[in-house]
Amino acid sequence: MDERKMRKDIVELGKQLLERELVARTWGNISGRLDRSECLITPSGLDYKRMEEADIVRLDISTGQWEGNREPSSEKLIHMAAYSRFEDVRFVVHTHQKYATALGMTGLESMDINEREWERLAGVGIAAYGPSGSEELRDAVDDVLRSGMETVLMIHHGALVCGRTREQAMERVLLLEQVCGRSVKGMEGAGDYGIVSISGELADELRAGFSKADVFRTPAVDICAAKGDDIYAQVDDMAQMIGERIPVVGNTNEAVSSLKRWPAVLIKDVGAVVRAKTEDDVEALRLLVDKACICCVHTRTMDMELKLAESDVIRMRHKYEDDYARRKDEM
Repeated sequence: MDERKMRKDIVELGKQLLERELVARTWGNISGRLDRSECLITPSGLDYKRMEEADIVRLDISTGQWEGNREPSSEKLIHMAAYSRFEDVRFVVHTHQKYATALGMTGLESMDINEREWERLAGVGIAAYGPSGSEELRDAVDDVLRSGMETVLMIHHGALVCGRTREQAMERVLLLEQVCGRSVKGMEGAGDYGIVSISGELADELRAGFSKADVFRTPAVDICAAKGDDIYAQVDDMAQMIGERIPVVGNTNEAVSSLKRWPAVLIKDVGAVVRAKTEDDVEALRLLVDKACICCVHTRTMDMELKLAESDVIRMRHKYEDDYARRKDEM
């Protein structure tokens, strides 16, 4: 495979994933096989908006040794596992897409998928939980790949999709989200109006207290805000950027007070408010809150209200603060 073209393909694919809200900030990763022994992979902690062809890292599929201006993605192990299992796979994409992540929490029981879709995805399997970047996660994903399935839902984490071409990889990512979107429970009749910013005195008051903030609603946010119960971290990226929970409060004063500790808060029967240091962090938080609420609605409806162990939340939060946030500030 021509290396220059592969670098270009990876950068363009990253932008496509970002535009379709299948990844946020620096989460998710993409790789492309060069030959039997090497692949190219996205770097660790670099925003897809800023990524250039020179940032892509060359990686040895067998040893993990790498060459480049930046360190390879911390999730390189699951990419290496995919290439080791399937010699004809040319692209591997790891996303944090919201519906696939939610469905992966509870297994395939509720997956509404037909035979043709199953074939196009080359099978779908569930990988047991392992912390991001760990050998545990690599082994769990490899257990699924070993069975011949090329699409993997990783519990508490996201999805991994293999493809023979860049186009096939992207088609599978989109098909997976379409299937999982109609399979997620508890969202029936909730509407499909995306992320809607809230204006008015309430929003002005909340935004006045923080330099970078947004007040918004989504179908899943509306459901969770109305219910009034706190949202606990079920997914690694929420644990990293938000922490243990998203509190649900009753009014603006409580929201302002809670936002001093938590970067995201739901206001009962109103919506969500997030605050951050930068506009792109606000944008990422909007996506994470929406996804956290979708996961919460689905797992509650399935009577499987799962949450990450406190030790995993602490580990993920520290990893984010000490690694990704620091690198982003340096760029």
